[in-house]
Amino acid sequence: MRDNFTPESTADGSFTFFSQEFGELFHSHYGARQESFLKFSVPTQLAFAASKSHLRLLDVCYGLGYNTAAALQTIWEVNPKCHVEVIGLELNAAVPQAAIAHNLYDNWGYEYTRILAQLACEHQVVRDYLTAKLLIGDARGTIQLVNQSGFQADAIFLDPFSPPHCPQLWTVEFIEQLSLCLDLNGLLATYSCAAAVRTALKAVGLEIGSTSPVGRRTPGTVAAHLKDKESPLPPLSQAEEEHLLTRAAIPYRDPQLNDSGDVILKRRQQEQQASFLEPTSHWRKRWLSKNLEK
Repeated sequence: MRDNFTPESTADGSFTFFSQEFGELFHSHYGARQESFLKFSVPTQLAFAASKSHLRLLDVCYGLGYNTAAALQTIWEVNPKCHVEVIGLELNAAVPQAAIAHNLYDNWGYEYTRILAQLACEHQVVRDYLTAKLLIGDARGTIQLVNQSGFQADAIFLDPFSPPHCPQLWTVEFIEQLSLCLDLNGLLATYSCAAAVRTALKAVGLEIGSTSPVGRRTPGTVAAHLKDKESPLPPLSQAEEEHLLTRAAIPYRDPQLNDSGDVILKRRQQEQQASFLEPTSHWRKRWLSKNLEK
């Protein structure tokens, strides 16, 4: 049986793990380190936000800690005296601990290994310019604790395993919880461009934009409460807009935030079967033919 925490090399020289439970790598082979910067720190504009004296980050599915590490580096390179408050949500405490045990930060050149090691082992860090907390458990429960605390994030990183493997953290209800703790001027970024995910973001009142592909052909998504007319979110293409009008755009639902993944998947499948929306296969065929005509 494959070791749950066997480091696997990625193209940029950094390492990731394979999840037995979800049947996926934590990062793509393109480059775990690059992903953390390009899929999360860049879309949430942390280099610009770092001009502030204080920033709050919510790292959903903290995992190996790479997204938090990349964010801290991005912020402190611009403003070493910016005080950063981080809340990480993680199901399995053994994951970040294994990342530290396997020395996965050694080739990053980070000064932050001590911070990440303390966060992995003690679940909190308080030092100059940093207050960090790692909440262990089902994120559907811990996000409600975050909201009750009044935490308002300048940036949210939404990084669960893919919707078919972890639908629990892509539902309208869970994303609504995220929207409640997103500052009015904050940005949420995710690697997913799934129509169901984008529909869920829109359903809770967020504007959405498309981010550049990183390590694959499909883009990611950035979301915000309001679209600033002078600085709009990157627009969706016509094909992406039309994708939101197909059966693929029917979102995942979890009314009480406690259903199993199988129940959530079955509920959505039944809704798709009863839907009068355009079949996604028709949309795909139409856009394939348009691309071939170019």
